[in-house]
Amino acid sequence: MDYGYNNQYTTSYGANGGADGGGFVAGEPQSSPAAGRGGYGKDTVRPMTIKQILDSQQPHPDADFRADGEPFGLVTFVGQVTGISTQPTNITYRVDDGTGIIEVKQWIDAESSKEDRMDGVESGKPKLVENGYCRVWGKLKSFNNKRHIGAHVIRPITDFNEINYHLLEATAVHLFFTRGPPQANQTHGQQTTNGGGQQFASAADGALSSISPLGRKVFQTLKNTAQSNEGLHVQMIASQMGMPVSEVYKGAEELLAIGMIFTTVDDNTWAVLEV
Repeated sequence: MDYGYNNQYTTSYGANGGADGGGFVAGEPQSSPAAGRGGYGKDTVRPMTIKQILDSQQPHPDADFRADGEPFGLVTFVGQVTGISTQPTNITYRVDDGTGIIEVKQWIDAESSKEDRMDGVESGKPKLVENGYCRVWGKLKSFNNKRHIGAHVIRPITDFNEINYHLLEATAVHLFFTRGPPQANQTHGQQTTNGGGQQFASAADGALSSISPLGRKVFQTLKNTAQSNEGLHVQMIASQMGMPVSEVYKGAEELLAIGMIFTTVDDNTWAVLEV
């Protein structure tokens, strides 16, 4: 799938940043002296959510930012543009992806036209507008203890499948760093559709054995209730289960902690992560 810009910003996590990959499971590592665990160095473009970006650690001002124990330099994320501020030297976008909000600064080329300055994109291409969705590639920076992204590229999203794809890719990379790469027989699409379903069921059963009965009930409700790609809202789950919303939150927190479910359109809407 081609989302534009000649695919020059790929993630190297096996998914190519929503550019032309057919799946998001990490493949063979690319070995290099600068590479970290699994061969993925800090200069690889890492797909993340805004919450992951804001929660990342920086031991001291000159140190690399780290998430899941791994350093990173360039990041990519998607979100809704909730504000645009144009200055003589830069354009600042306020971007919200449902997990957090961050400012994205794009410096204006002194030789760009007036129209380019106002739009923040080249003439003739889709324009960034408030309440529209965008993809950002850039570098996390911190100034006066406030974090922002210095944008290398920011462009509108025209195919909304890209948003869902990015959330899956960010989750897959998080799981790669926290749980390690998949087993050899699970890579490169070797398993059949039926076999993949059986492997997922087996993995789910193993993970569910470590959580409370409440967590298992919430998982089964999410898994077995008809829903859209956005998953189910907490109120719908509570209604299906016939229990208070506060109890549903308790069960969902367990599932979120072990990566069995993930948030979709907001922090109160979840879907089962089937990998």
